[in-house]
Amino acid sequence: MNDLAALFSQKATLVSALVHQAASRAEAFDRAISLLQDKAPMTPQMSNTRLASAGAKEAPARVMAAPNLGTADLQYLSQACDTAGNIHLLQNGMRDYPGGIDMGVTWADYGIADTGTLVMASDSEETRLATMLCEVHVALLNVSDIRPTADAMVSELTAMTDRTGSYTAFITGASRTADIERVLAIGVHGPLELHIILVEGE
Repeated sequence: MNDLAALFSQKATLVSALVHQAASRAEAFDRAISLLQDKAPMTPQMSNTRLASAGAKEAPARVMAAPNLGTADLQYLSQACDTAGNIHLLQNGMRDYPGGIDMGVTWADYGIADTGTLVMASDSEETRLATMLCEVHVALLNVSDIRPTADAMVSELTAMTDRTGSYTAFITGASRTADIERVLAIGVHGPLELHIILVEGE
């Protein structure tokens, strides 16, 4: 792990993110599957209309959403989910899962080392919903995409935000608030856990 990746890991850990390392994209997806299998199945807060309309009598033990993956990544993850068994993989249709999603898996565009922040193009509503409705968010980040500070990536941020209809998200740690009686609550506005997998190979 290089110095920037080490600093990013340290800062992300300080804001309750759980940081992992992977030597390749395949290893990163395998780690995500493993994290999902270790997680207790969530209890849906309401019915999933997509599963009901398909005639499913029971929801699968796990629902994983992966909306912003490329074709090769999605194919690998789909096969890995089939091998693991009892995982329903979504790439779209997040609105049909208002009761919640066990895990959202997304690629982050950049990482900011001095704050442990993920930067993600969330122009797609599917991506936004997947990262907000899930109990656990697993963000994959190439080590080569980590920058020392936000100031050091002004041109890259400008390119992201100059697009028509752009929606750029900055994610630092798991969802939290202390609005209610100044008591810290985790997962009120989003995931209960944020796992970041740093990928060495691309």
